[in-house]
Amino acid sequence: MAEPRRDTPVQVDSVHGARFLIVEARFYNDIGTMLLEGAKAAFSAADARYDVITVPGALEIPAMVAIALDAAREMGQPYDGVITLGCVIRGETYHFEIVAGESARALMDLSIARKLPLGNGILTVENMEQAVVRADRRQGDKGGDAARAALEILRIKRRIGAH
Repeated sequence: MAEPRRDTPVQVDSVHGARFLIVEARFYNDIGTMLLEGAKAAFSAADARYDVITVPGALEIPAMVAIALDAAREMGQPYDGVITLGCVIRGETYHFEIVAGESARALMDLSIARKLPLGNGILTVENMEQAVVRADRRQGDKGGDAARAALEILRIKRRIGAH
């Protein structure tokens, strides 16, 4: 297995006042718990606030993100960024490719269209063992990685003066 590239140090400076949305799919509850723990820890370390919305599966995540972003903006409390968490495990049918590909495509479309810092923490794995290694904070911490990615994009966005 290829090791992640970590040449650039991850910043942990404050993004005080930033508000993030976490949309998680709980199809695999234990994996979801590990991913969420990692994300919460990363946001806490950066002094960022977050709200959590849970949906049934990965295909429901993009629609929920769009709905929640619109509702927050209408209430005058927009989010500064979003992270998504979930797990899609390959099975014996083509369904894996549809769920993995379409959820990722829809999230990328939302991120670009809305100029939104987004960390995609939806695991796409072959089996439960791979999911555990990636979700567990002591091994892969992909929930934390998704949060740190969104935090870093927000930092850059603020630094260059983008709105």
